[in-house]
Amino acid sequence: MSRAMIPSQQKLAEKLTILNDRGLGMLTRIYNIKKMLGNPENKPTFLSDKSLENAIKNVLRKFPQYDMKSNQLNSINSMKAEIVKGLSLYYYTFVDILDFKDHVVDLLTTIDACQVYMDITLNFDITKNYLDLVTTYVSIMILVSKVEDRKAVLSLFNVAHEFLHGKGDPSYPRLGQLVIDYDPPMKKMAEEFVPHSRFLKPAILSLHKIYPKRNLPASQMRSLQILSLLSEPLKMSSVPTTDTIQCDYLSLDTMERWLIFGLMLCYQHLSEAQVWDMWKIALQSGYIIQLCRDEVLHIHSYVVSFFDSLKGHNINHKRVTEVKELQQHALSNSPATHREMRKFLRSTLRELTLIFTEQPGLLGPKALYVVQALSMTRDEVNWLLRHVLNPPSKRHNIKISQEDFYDRQLPELLFYTEELKGLIKKYNQVIQRYYVQYLCGYDAVYLNQLIQNLSMCPEDESVILSSFYSGISSLTVKQVEENEIFDFRGLRLDWFRLQAYTSLSKAALVLKDHQDLAIHMNTINFHTKMVDYLDELLIETGDLSIYCFYTNLFEHQFKQCMEFPAQHRYSIIFPMICAHFMNATHDLCPEERHSIGTTSVQYAHWFLREMSEEINQVITAICEEQCMLSYKLLPKHSAATILNTVQRKKNKDKKKTIQEPEKPGQESIRKNRENFTRMDKLHMALTELCYAINYCNVIQVWEHGFVPREFFLQQLEARFNKALVGMMMYNPETNEIAKPSELLNGVRAYMNVLQSIENYVHVDMARVFNNVLPQQTQPTDSTGEKTITANYTNWYLEVLLRRVTCNVGQIVFSPSQKAFVSITHTEGQLFSAEEFADLTELRALAELIGPYGVKYMGERLVLNIASQVDELKKLVINNKELLSQLRTSFDKPDVMRELSKKLQTSHKNAPSDVDIVLMRMTIIGVLLAFRSLIQEALHDVLDDHVPFLMSSIRDIHHYVPNTKDAMVVNELASSAGLACDIDPTLCNALRTLKSEHAEDEYNLACLLMVFVAVSIPKLARMDSSVFKASLEGHQNNSHCLAKAINALAGAMFTIYGPGDVEERLKEFLALASSSLLRLGQEHDKDTIKNRESVYLLLDQIVQESPFLTMDLLESCFPYALLRNAYHSVYKASAAD
Repeated sequence: MSRAMIPSQQKLAEKLTILNDRGLGMLTRIYNIKKMLGNPENKPTFLSDKSLENAIKNVLRKFPQYDMKSNQLNSINSMKAEIVKGLSLYYYTFVDILDFKDHVVDLLTTIDACQVYMDITLNFDITKNYLDLVTTYVSIMILVSKVEDRKAVLSLFNVAHEFLHGKGDPSYPRLGQLVIDYDPPMKKMAEEFVPHSRFLKPAILSLHKIYPKRNLPASQMRSLQILSLLSEPLKMSSVPTTDTIQCDYLSLDTMERWLIFGLMLCYQHLSEAQVWDMWKIALQSGYIIQLCRDEVLHIHSYVVSFFDSLKGHNINHKRVTEVKELQQHALSNSPATHREMRKFLRSTLRELTLIFTEQPGLLGPKALYVVQALSMTRDEVNWLLRHVLNPPSKRHNIKISQEDFYDRQLPELLFYTEELKGLIKKYNQVIQRYYVQYLCGYDAVYLNQLIQNLSMCPEDESVILSSFYSGISSLTVKQVEENEIFDFRGLRLDWFRLQAYTSLSKAALVLKDHQDLAIHMNTINFHTKMVDYLDELLIETGDLSIYCFYTNLFEHQFKQCMEFPAQHRYSIIFPMICAHFMNATHDLCPEERHSIGTTSVQYAHWFLREMSEEINQVITAICEEQCMLSYKLLPKHSAATILNTVQRKKNKDKKKTIQEPEKPGQESIRKNRENFTRMDKLHMALTELCYAINYCNVIQVWEHGFVPREFFLQQLEARFNKALVGMMMYNPETNEIAKPSELLNGVRAYMNVLQSIENYVHVDMARVFNNVLPQQTQPTDSTGEKTITANYTNWYLEVLLRRVTCNVGQIVFSPSQKAFVSITHTEGQLFSAEEFADLTELRALAELIGPYGVKYMGERLVLNIASQVDELKKLVINNKELLSQLRTSFDKPDVMRELSKKLQTSHKNAPSDVDIVLMRMTIIGVLLAFRSLIQEALHDVLDDHVPFLMSSIRDIHHYVPNTKDAMVVNELASSAGLACDIDPTLCNALRTLKSEHAEDEYNLACLLMVFVAVSIPKLARMDSSVFKASLEGHQNNSHCLAKAINALAGAMFTIYGPGDVEERLKEFLALASSSLLRLGQEHDKDTIKNRESVYLLLDQIVQESPFLTMDLLESCFPYALLRNAYHSVYKASAAD
């Protein structure tokens, strides 16, 4: 005996909630299956396997029937396990859809049996969920019919299943029938819905109260002042008066789907006036309708084909003609209509944003305006995306204007939506506070009155209504202040249940008879959402995750935004939208979470990187401009002005006019502010882009946090690093390079621009400088590229100093000018030495590369010295016996003369060993002279920057006792640019030299000094040994021998011997004096050509040495000779 159905026990609210959620999950899964089977790269390999081709044709021939005994199916048998495993996800999705269909049919039948009354303005939740379920069901069945290879997937799986388990899957026969019946689907569903149309039609018809009001053109909305806070200033702080509060922010897209799909199912009622009105408006609104994500229908064509299939079912030709006319109207007018709507929304949202930012307290009473604006904007964006990528067929002969679709100002509209959402989240406590007071102060009181006025209320309904009252009347502001977590989900679900109970035909309390109660409860429902459901409500109304499925268009809109300067400030919206992508996922399709999450992260990263790149390009352009202006201010450019003045004086009497060169600063003079210069445009672009990058601190995308300013800083650091090296203009092929002072000038101009960026973005530019500039003091930066230090070190050692040492007599080190000076200029010489190697330029170099860079340059330099010393040692070893005899015979002139002649003997026109020693020692002297200059420059720079630290280092260096720790202090002093008696860097370099005569190093060092001492007289023979008084140096740089002798003696006798530097230098002085005194007895003019110039060398050696004194020199060499020599060379220089 069957039991009678009790309507109140059917749990309609719960079933509608669960089935709607499940329906969305099924829609997502079938969408993914369609995409995978439609893509040759992703579809299962079995479907394109040649060996299965005949088997697939066999099972499809009489689908869903097939003959298991057919030989053609043996190929399936051989790979049955793989097929079952590979196709199970697809097959069981179809099974789940079949199960979902059964539940939907069952629920719809139950709703019919219960005779539920539907009215969207009264029982909003049950009507909305009912219509959602119907459209989701229709969308699923249409998508199923559009899945390629669905028959092949089902047949293959079932055959493999039968081979594997001995029987087919029990769901297969029904699945096969489902696929056949629902191909095409609408005709079958229209037949199904004939009994349901009695309740579906009133539900759709109830939209007539809200849909036409919501679907107004922009011009009408402007005239009605919709969403305007300023239209009625006196009511600005009042809550909007509406009886359909939940319908006011209902998605227009959703309503159009309800109407179109619902009326296709109830096509018999299209002749009714109200139904026809809504049908007409919906089909005029657009020509593409969304099924799921980016799966769409060309709706008019689909409706026409559906009506064509119904010929003979009370559908005449007139209906088809009407739809075609509506299609023509939609194609002609809807793009322009929606373009105007986007314009209206842009200005409206801008107004709302400005007012709410200024007066956040208005967010309480006017929160409905925010969700309405978000919902309308989201609908317009969805409309635009699906219509841009799905153009109408060419057979319609309608020219669509691309300007209606490619909206350059769309980023601004998107930005305002995110701005409004940000304000809601920021001031959520303001909103909570307002609505908590509203709920307990007004809603609860009015609800109580309505309950009291109910003439007859059953017990169950009375309990639910009482719980509503008690739930909201007990609320207090204190709960908000104490950050108590509110949860009104139970209250809202109870209201849903109550709608179900009171909408039945035989209900004791009929809701449609108590409309005030229904309207007020719908309002309470919205007010509770403003307290505990804000984030979800923002997602519901302002979610833009649809962009995840229109990535090409997303990219295009971003690029368009970056090309349009007026939209630059809104570019940050693109990475922010990436945070929405995860809203598109569903619990029933967890496998897509990773791919969607990865897509969102990749796009957020790409957008921020591109934005940072764009800002950096603008900054680079500004920096280049500023560097150029700074370059014009260099002293060398004053020459043109001076020359112009001189010429003007000369040509005073002549009528010829001389054009004045443009002076720096001329570019800043303007007659009109409206004339935008290039710099104005660049600064405007910088301001706009920096606004975007500075808009938010962190963008949360999936499980990642993106910090836009960090992207910008990383790009800026990389670009600054490259710019520093680029400004050197170093060309290894031609050996051209910028002067250090000019580079420093450019770097300072560049840094000034970067410093000004702090006015636009909240960044610490000092951090950028601290990260980048120290890298330039090392030979390579963090990316392994060469730096300023590496390039300048290479240039000075390999170009400048090589030219000094190889081209004898062209470039001279001048101690008086503290510079290397070019005294002769040859063709092809690109530079003058003094332009790069004077103290001013080297100070600029020290500023650029700092102590670390100078240390690196010094180490490279002394490595060259060490290699020269190694070669000198080889010469000493070759002449060891002779040198040993010379060392002990300095007081025997005749013996010295004979031994010296033997040393100077050359072989086969090759230079003698004496010449080679002098040459190598001079090279060492030149290198040390340059090192002393760069050290002095570093000392000056550090003394200027860190005077207190430098005074401490000087004190330590001066007062430290001469112990083992002295070398450590020397290293400290040397790093700070102080001169040391014994060069620690040179000591370290010599220590690393590997020698075959390690046990005899000290003796070799002694003999090397002897070799140099007895070789010095040979200099008198050379023409280039002449002393230039103006430079205070010899033309062949032999005066640099003084530095070489003292430095080598100090280093070698410190590391090889007992530290008897002073004794060894005395010995050297005795030998050198003895050798030079012999020149006085020579009568050969060639031998004594530059004797006086060479005599001066002894004085210079003593002057340079910290160990020798003038008293000691006078004991070895008469001072009268030195005085006469000075007199002679200065007199000769004056004559020249």
